[in-house]
Amino acid sequence: MPTDFALTRRQFDLPEGVIYLDGNSLGPLPKAVAERVGQTITEEWGKLLIGGWNKAGWEAMPMAVGNRVARLIGAEPDSVVMGDTLSIKIFQLLASALEMRPDRRVILSDTGNFPSDLYMAQGLSAMLGQGYSLRTVAPEEVMEAIDDSVAVTMITEVDYRTGRKHDMRAITARAHEKGALTIWDLAHSAGALPVDLAGSGADFAAGCTYKYLNSGPGGPAFAYVAPRHQSRVRPALCGWLGHDAPFDFDPDYRPAPGVARLRVGTPPVLQLAALEASLDIWETVDMGDLRARALELTDAFIAGVEAACPDLKLATPRDHAMRGSQVSFRHPEGYAIMQALIARGVVGDFRAPDILRFGFTPLFIGPEDVEKAVSVLAEVMATRAWDRAEYRVRARVT
Repeated sequence: MPTDFALTRRQFDLPEGVIYLDGNSLGPLPKAVAERVGQTITEEWGKLLIGGWNKAGWEAMPMAVGNRVARLIGAEPDSVVMGDTLSIKIFQLLASALEMRPDRRVILSDTGNFPSDLYMAQGLSAMLGQGYSLRTVAPEEVMEAIDDSVAVTMITEVDYRTGRKHDMRAITARAHEKGALTIWDLAHSAGALPVDLAGSGADFAAGCTYKYLNSGPGGPAFAYVAPRHQSRVRPALCGWLGHDAPFDFDPDYRPAPGVARLRVGTPPVLQLAALEASLDIWETVDMGDLRARALELTDAFIAGVEAACPDLKLATPRDHAMRGSQVSFRHPEGYAIMQALIARGVVGDFRAPDILRFGFTPLFIGPEDVEKAVSVLAEVMATRAWDRAEYRVRARVT
């Protein structure tokens, strides 16, 4: 049955008069979340107290919710675990991958990768010493840069600034041909487009859930380990709940079987409950339908903006195979322009140095929103409405 996007839209609590094109940064609130989290607070925490870990299934949530996320990213059963932040999961996966390739010292990434991923690689390399290093190349040069010195590639599938999409299958195949492992950051992929980790042969992946998966600010990350690697992985950050028997209180770490060994600290029960409510919406969504609608929306937005706003320069690839679910334009006054748009009810965001970024989530964005957003942007540009002092004052979060 085709996905009913009118139905999914009704399941989000969106402010009146706002066109929200920033779900690629923070997803909006699903209506069912308040009740679900409220139930967790009052009926589980309130009445069961510590008994909630067993009676309400809190302890099992990281794997149970992980299996629901796995369906959206083409992962095998019991290969995804929830918890901690994306940066923590990247660190764990990097450490494991490097240990699995002890004769190599290079982490390969690209210059468009999210800075936090690069920071994790830089910090881990400095901590290990012994010649470990992070090597970055331009996004279009990744394939050529994978050689016999590379231990692991660490690539974000969809560039957070431009929306440029890497070819997961091709890069993974090239890495394996050269004896390297792959880590995929799915922060701008999970819930945005079809992902096929198993079919692509990916080794490791991680992602956040507060963007397209709508778990709320600070929502938990997920980590994927291909089943063929799970018995070999040592996550470096070896936490209590990643132990084989945490309530034996063994002073020595013994890894839990499978991907559960990547668990570190206490799971964020309230935010996992919020994510569960959001994932209920996804049970009605076909990822092929989602992708087709997202490409229609982004095509329409690109065409409309280019026709009406010649001063804005497209930063996002036109080729569907190379595009995620966002559109970015460049302008030297990008920050002020975005503030003027937000003041008029069209919410995107800005990424330095000059990127206006717009996310298109078909679950709650439709063609009429695209048309209105183009109209507002055209008015802002034509009248130079952005050229006001208050729109140039930089907030801490852009």
